[in-house]
Order: sequence, then structure tokens, then C-alpha cells
Amino acid sequence: MLKRHHIQVNSDIYALAQLQEWFHQFQELLPNPTWMQCNLVLVEVFTNVVSYAHEGLPEETPIDIEITVNDTEHSLELRIWDFGEPFDLEAEIERATIESQKNQDFESVDDIPTGGRGLMIAKTVADDIRYDTLSDGRNCFVMTKSFAKLV
Repeated sequence: MLKRHHIQVNSDIYALAQLQEWFHQFQELLPNPTWMQCNLVLVEVFTNVVSYAHEGLPEETPIDIEITVNDTEHSLELRIWDFGEPFDLEAEIERATIESQKNQDFESVDDIPTGGRGLMIAKTVADDIRYDTLSDGRNCFVMTKSFAKLV
């Protein structure tokens, strides 16, 4: 059974509180470690959209977020749409990885320098991530994550 949920927020870092309140509903649908990991990716990618993709755009620029939970396949799909300039996801992750290793070896997520951190976290947490440019001028970050069946 698919459960699809959508929210639209302004491109404003203070909308993060509203987004977190909305995401709380998934805590009952997912194992706690999966919920925490997906929440971290949501926060990091949303912050990247506000700080980088929508830099210079009006605060009213919408950010659409959709989460689909598939109870049958025990998977979650997170989609975040932005109006920023498209970029090469794999190249950006590679650049951030090289930069991190050049500066220091990190032992935990907190040690990863900012600038690519969210994408590196998403790549680590997710089963799959991608970044698509759409014909309507938006880009869409997509993450899929499998999870254990709740008992």
C-alpha cells in the first residue's frame, strides 16, 4: 500500500520548523533508525536548497516535498523540488569527498565539513539518490530508502 504525503514551504530556513513538524507523522510508519536517517537527509537537503539553490531568489519561492511510503515493499521515497541551477550530483559528491579527505579524515557525520555534507550524508544513508532536471524548470532530488518491516 502506498501512502503519499506532500508539503510546500517557502524558501526560508525558518520553514524548517514547519517541515520537521510535518515529518514527525512518519515516525509511526518507519523504524526509528530509518526515520532518524531520513529526517537528517530531509534537513540537510532542505537547508542546501534554501542556502544554495534558492540563493538570491525570493523567500516566497516554493519548495515542494513529497514522501511516499510503500508498506508492501518496505521502502520510502523522498522527493524535493527546487528552482535552482542544475548541477551534477555525482560530481558534487565526489568533489565534497575529495575536499573532506584532503582537509581531514572524519570519524563521524559531525566532522564532515559543510559544503557537500548533505549530499554525502544522503549518499551514505540512501539505497539510491538522483537529481533530475525537469521540463518545467525545476530540479528534483530523489532518495529511496528500504527499511525493516515494523512488528
